[in-house]
Amino acid sequence: MERISVAPGEAIAEIFARWACSINAATIPLEVRDAVTRSLVDHVGLAISARAEPYVRAIIADWDGSGECMAFGHDRGFDAAGAALINGTAAHGEDYDDTFEGSPMHTGAVVIPAVLAVAQRYKLSGEDIFRGIIAGIELMCRLAVVAPTAQHRAGFHPTAVAGTMASAAGVAVALRMNPSETVNALGIAGSLSSGIIEYLAEGTWTKRLHPGWAAQSGIRAALLARNGFKGPRTVFEGQHGFFFAFSDPSIARDYSFLTRLPGDDWLSARIAFKPYACGTMVQPFIDCAVRLSTRLHESDEITAIRCMVGEGTVHRLWEPLSEKRRPSTPYSAKFSVPYGVAVGLIDRAAGLRQFTSERIADPRLLALTGLIGYEIDPLDEYPKNYTGHVQIHLADGRVLSERQSHLRGGVREPLSDEEITLKYYANCAFGGMKRDSAKQLLSALKGLFGPEGAEGLRGLRPEFD
Repeated sequence: MERISVAPGEAIAEIFARWACSINAATIPLEVRDAVTRSLVDHVGLAISARAEPYVRAIIADWDGSGECMAFGHDRGFDAAGAALINGTAAHGEDYDDTFEGSPMHTGAVVIPAVLAVAQRYKLSGEDIFRGIIAGIELMCRLAVVAPTAQHRAGFHPTAVAGTMASAAGVAVALRMNPSETVNALGIAGSLSSGIIEYLAEGTWTKRLHPGWAAQSGIRAALLARNGFKGPRTVFEGQHGFFFAFSDPSIARDYSFLTRLPGDDWLSARIAFKPYACGTMVQPFIDCAVRLSTRLHESDEITAIRCMVGEGTVHRLWEPLSEKRRPSTPYSAKFSVPYGVAVGLIDRAAGLRQFTSERIADPRLLALTGLIGYEIDPLDEYPKNYTGHVQIHLADGRVLSERQSHLRGGVREPLSDEEITLKYYANCAFGGMKRDSAKQLLSALKGLFGPEGAEGLRGLRPEFD
């Protein structure tokens, strides 16, 4: 293998660091600021919704570190790494968090908990919190499109491996580290990145852990760099760099996304917010199912349901088909199109209450999932666009069909501010937070990028049922 030679100052990490460290919060477009604010609100509501879940309790049980950093929904204070780990894991735990259209990555559950934890530890200003979050999210979105689907095909979770790089960048910028230190932070983060997708086999919990682990790993990478630890500047494009280690080599790489940095084209403005509590590519099929449910009558006998799908989604959302038709855990159900279509048809909903041990065992649901199969559509636009197409075949020979041409909640049909706020309150309520406390916290979050910064969170004592 020929060794890659990169001139001083021309490595991708060096180019990105110079841009990121020069971010001026006052010049960020309004749509980008709005996207970051919505992501912050969505993130916190989700963290609260999962505060009592067993996978969150498992982390807290033996976490020794304590400090002034807040894990949302918990009384005790944590060190920065602990708060980032808990908040990131909780926010992503039910797969209801924001995602990036272009190649799915969950930016908010990684970058926001990392920057917030460091902001509380070091009492950072609102401007620096915002600069850090936008730098991290923008890097993560750009990493998603360098080689779309390449990490998944290599067996890695993109949110996990790219998230460590993004959180390191976000923390470095929030702490106003210089470009050289930021390059080292990215270089170190490359060796701390991890996260395989074997959780798909049986719906186990490791995917839930990935964003939180990436968030705390990014903090450690940035602080090591700030204290003089060195990392490779060619961490992205090097002979043994990030894309060599974590990507399928058959997928072409376009590094220009990391070097041709925003003028007017901020990828972070394209963050999508989920209307349903499940995997991103399942969502358009649920929309189809909900609409189809209004066209069915009790006398209709369904003989088969066919879904037209992108080839790149099959290994995660359709196979093994026996598991996808009868999910073994509520978490496995979140990555099953058959289950998503079934609850869409029967419940006309796919919120947190549709993914419980009791619900996934419902005989009526399972009778329906057994009828659901797939056919690969060679014209499907995945991963550039997430679509749905469902056909219901009836005993009388009729075929009912619905298409969803895009991800609802994304660029083509964004959720409104009101819908984001309603989702926040619903998630807080699911986690047992009283309405007045949720309202007070929301006010503090919306002021987080102002003069008070992280101090605006201090002293909040939310009440729970």
